[in-house]
Amino acid sequence: MGRGSAMAQALALVALLLACSDVAVVAAQETERIQGSAGDVLEDDPVGRLKVYVYELPPKYNKNILAKDSRCLSHMFATEIFMHRFLLTSAVRTLNPDEADWFYTPVYTTCDLTPWGHPLTTKSPRMMRSAIQYISKRWPYWNRTEGADHFFVTPHDFGACFYFQEETAIQRGVLPVLRRATLVQTFGQKHHVCLKEGSITIPPYAPPHKIRTHIVPPETPRSIFVYFRGLFYDTANDPEGGYYARGARASVWENFKNNALFDISTEHPPTYYEDMQRAIFCLCPLGWAPWSPRLVEAVVFGCIPVIIADDIVLPFADAIPWEEIAVFVAEDDVLKLDTILTSIPMEEILRKQRLLANPSMKQAMLFPQPAEPRDAFHQVLNGLARKLPHGKGVFLKPGQKVLNWTEGTREDLKPW
Repeated sequence: MGRGSAMAQALALVALLLACSDVAVVAAQETERIQGSAGDVLEDDPVGRLKVYVYELPPKYNKNILAKDSRCLSHMFATEIFMHRFLLTSAVRTLNPDEADWFYTPVYTTCDLTPWGHPLTTKSPRMMRSAIQYISKRWPYWNRTEGADHFFVTPHDFGACFYFQEETAIQRGVLPVLRRATLVQTFGQKHHVCLKEGSITIPPYAPPHKIRTHIVPPETPRSIFVYFRGLFYDTANDPEGGYYARGARASVWENFKNNALFDISTEHPPTYYEDMQRAIFCLCPLGWAPWSPRLVEAVVFGCIPVIIADDIVLPFADAIPWEEIAVFVAEDDVLKLDTILTSIPMEEILRKQRLLANPSMKQAMLFPQPAEPRDAFHQVLNGLARKLPHGKGVFLKPGQKVLNWTEGTREDLKPW
């Protein structure tokens, strides 16, 4: 490349970033309501539309595990803990199980962590089976439906398949005793054995108090075009490379690490949250699972999510217009990322930013304590309310059995 053409490219880049900064400042001062049914769903109030009975379990299933390791409170799977706390004081809770629409079993299957902070996946299904055996012996409600009017929070990488690597998760499948229940899970991928029909897909947990302490003034210019911090290779679990993120993250790094439009690195700076608020686009590629907490962070910080995860099922998809606020790039098209993003018209960027500036959109992605109107807790309840009334088919006839308690891997059948 000659000196003249290099100078022209540099000038074009500066002009692009300045234009993006101006767009961001304008967008920060404006917001746009989500039109149509999605906006109505997002603003629904679940109170009065359902009643939930919370089982009381021995502390070994929840409180004792948390007392042993407080890291669970900030883990991306912490939803199971905060959902429990929320329901105990929620207006939808009933102390009379005979009037309940839904039953909730507070078992913290992701809170038993390794020294590296990862859930002990061999224990999770055993713990869940044990908890279900406990409620089935002490209350009549599980047995009359075998869980069809029960919901469980299963925020693992691959939900109730309880494993972080897809190949093994697929082999395991959804834990057999959960196959009639409704699963509230972070995992969502179309046509996947780990996504049970009727599941409610939720965002991963991102600490709201931590996020809110890093909010920058809305007039802060967005001078970064594309931003990403995280792993590109997981050499510990994928030593040969290529399997992690189906090679998409590796492709991002190899093709754009020297591209001036891309601010990407494996380093996680203390200004990470502030940097996202200075970016136009935030890459949200798949990892071991299709989702990551970056999706929450991008929405909350008004950074347009660039979703690289084929067939992903996104959180609260009937309430959040993902097609309008995000950019979707097929895994096979990662090589064209720069062309795709620089080709988006400025008016389209503006509209996405106005929608992202909607407070209801941000609220729906967070699990604050105490709960707040229209937050993610309420979106879960809205999802459960929309599944009511239960059809007559959920109730089994006397002596009828559907689930096979002896089905599953040998390790899962061990007592807990």
